[in-house]
Amino acid sequence: MRLAHWAVNAPLRPLLLAVFTASFVLPAQAADLITITRDALDNNAELASARSEYLGVEAGRDVVRSGLLPQINATGQAAHNRQYENQSSSQAVGGTGTGVGASDDNYNTVSLSLEATQALYDEVTRREVTQVERQIDQQVYLLAATEQQLLIDVASAYFDILRAYEVLEARFAQERAIGRQFEQASEQFEVGLIAITEVEEARATFDQSRADRIAAESNLQVAFEALEQLTGQRYASIEALGDSMPIALPEPSSRDYWVEQAIERNPLVLAQQAGIEVSRSGVEIARAGRLPTLQAFGSYQYSDSDIDNISGHDSSSQVGVSANLPIYTGGRTSASIRQGTYQLESSQYDFESQRRSSIQQVRSLYTQVSNDVETVDAREQAIVSNRSALEATRAGYEVGTRNIVDVLNAEQNLYNAIANYAEARYDYVVNLLSLRQQAGRLDVAAIEEVNAWLTGDQVNFTLPENGENDRYEPALNIGAPPQLGR
Repeated sequence: MRLAHWAVNAPLRPLLLAVFTASFVLPAQAADLITITRDALDNNAELASARSEYLGVEAGRDVVRSGLLPQINATGQAAHNRQYENQSSSQAVGGTGTGVGASDDNYNTVSLSLEATQALYDEVTRREVTQVERQIDQQVYLLAATEQQLLIDVASAYFDILRAYEVLEARFAQERAIGRQFEQASEQFEVGLIAITEVEEARATFDQSRADRIAAESNLQVAFEALEQLTGQRYASIEALGDSMPIALPEPSSRDYWVEQAIERNPLVLAQQAGIEVSRSGVEIARAGRLPTLQAFGSYQYSDSDIDNISGHDSSSQVGVSANLPIYTGGRTSASIRQGTYQLESSQYDFESQRRSSIQQVRSLYTQVSNDVETVDAREQAIVSNRSALEATRAGYEVGTRNIVDVLNAEQNLYNAIANYAEARYDYVVNLLSLRQQAGRLDVAAIEEVNAWLTGDQVNFTLPENGENDRYEPALNIGAPPQLGR
């Protein structure tokens, strides 16, 4: 079987990956996209932070609303008192005289005060409650945006691993094929059939293919580490993408429809829109600073003492209504209104900016997905064409009408076409999911739909033993490339 034909039609084979750290215990079963997605939803630190922030804002509503509820305070005091007195007197009866007397009094006192208030009219606090409720609405959209971003990040990282794997597999096959050409050229030179220039051409091409393979190894490792960062876990293997996955335009196949979806459902757009209402509430709070406040109150005081060894107590109570009207606050209220107005204006511009950005991204992604559909088909056809070209070039080389440079170029063109085909397929999947994200339609159900395209074939990862080479090696019995001296 020809090598080129084998490289194009070979099924996806396991790749044994060596990872630098051997401290993880890895599961044996291959993880699919939906499993890893759920792991990320449970373990991702950024999403957990967003959830906590949402709960914190939600708790803030109770904090602000407490100002409209009854307030009850009790104060008690117990004390021991010591009183000092010093008195002097003079008496003139047929002469002058002086007398001095002093006494110390010790006694205990107990006092208790109970006070209750209830806001009857407090427009500032009421509007602060409204603002927090609007902040909660905004946080809901921001949390949804964080979740959708995590979904696309996990899917991108997952398919980047498969992309890097398929490219690496093509680079290994390319290195092997060009290595054989190099070996044959060296043997032919030794018997005087070709000139040294052809050997050097083969050597240069082989060195380049080796460099391409090393770069592909690095890309694979980076892609694998990115997935671990999102989930906090390392996986022994993941499932591969099937060759029979549908390559079609997004449904509905109307760019205007996806733009409308982005305006109506994109969580970042909705969050900015909610931000306008938050800022508008800020202006209302500032204006309410000019309004009076009214509250009902009631109080009770009790005190007891044993002064002069006589026990007795006093008590009093009071019920009433108090009002407060700010007359002049040094210009604070007017300045707060101006500040809130500018913040409202800024939030309106932020909303418009986000709306335009989402529209532009949806249009671009829809165009990219549409182009990806044609590109995948063109890349697949390019493999067939380059395979035929390689076979024809090899036949010409055997009869002397082509030289070794032509054969090497044809080899490289074929494997570049294979790598480009893999790139095009994964570009299609990721761009399709990104389009759903920008339209606010990316959820676990959409991930499950893509997960159905996986075949169950495994791309495996294993850890090296101590002292082993930390280089990736494919689980393909293709032999090592020739090591010829210069």
